[in-house]
Amino acid sequence: MAEPVTLTGKEQTEEDRALQEELRQRGPLPVHIAIIMDGNGRWAQQQGKRRVVGHYEGVESVRDITEACAQLGIPYLTLYTFSTENWQRPASEVNALMQLLVKTIRREKKALLENGVQLRVIGDVAQLPAVCQKELAQAVRETARNDRLVLTLALSYSGRWEIVQAAQKLARKVQEGALQPDDIDEQTFAAALPSAELPDPDLLIRTGGEFRVSNFLLWQIAYTELYITDIYWPAFRRRQLYEAIRSYQNRERRFGRIDASDTNGVR
Repeated sequence: MAEPVTLTGKEQTEEDRALQEELRQRGPLPVHIAIIMDGNGRWAQQQGKRRVVGHYEGVESVRDITEACAQLGIPYLTLYTFSTENWQRPASEVNALMQLLVKTIRREKKALLENGVQLRVIGDVAQLPAVCQKELAQAVRETARNDRLVLTLALSYSGRWEIVQAAQKLARKVQEGALQPDDIDEQTFAAALPSAELPDPDLLIRTGGEFRVSNFLLWQIAYTELYITDIYWPAFRRRQLYEAIRSYQNRERRFGRIDASDTNGVR
């Protein structure tokens, strides 16, 4: 096994190594974890601080969760970073988020390279400020050969936007005569999605306690296991991640089929 990554700059404790080994031994780990990182603003308000402070603290959670996933050997992690609906927030908060994004990419790129983390982006990136697009493109390009963990940021993203993108792509192929309408099936459609290179998530975590998927990976989460916690994202760290993984391991994934032990054939 490769040496544990240390994106946070903190040495991994023996206790944490033991907890990770316990997870590996108790059952299959999810291949792809997706996270709706909710509650930054509410966390800050609880602390009597400005909402933007919650976003800065949320970056620390991103570091810790990314590091823990890499150490566990989970190949894919996708973070819902900024939705298409988030553009409707106050301009001051949006600007602060864009500045934070640029600062974080610049600061973390070296650590991503050193630790084998490949950065990807899905979403309507053209809507982002030019400086954000430039920093993202450079980081994606420079980390493209890393293969320890694929970290995908969903930026200016929504599930409906992605489905529309796929529909338009297939419509153009039909219009060009390269594809017949009757040839479009689930596999064809999935391959046309901007996130087609990613496997469907096994586990979707939502922090902040809301019971909705908020327009995130709508096509891909048909059979994804959901885990919702009241903990706000800035307070969600590796111990909480381990709890989510344990919950995932305790479930039986049927994908619409019946339990093999159910002789009555009841779902």
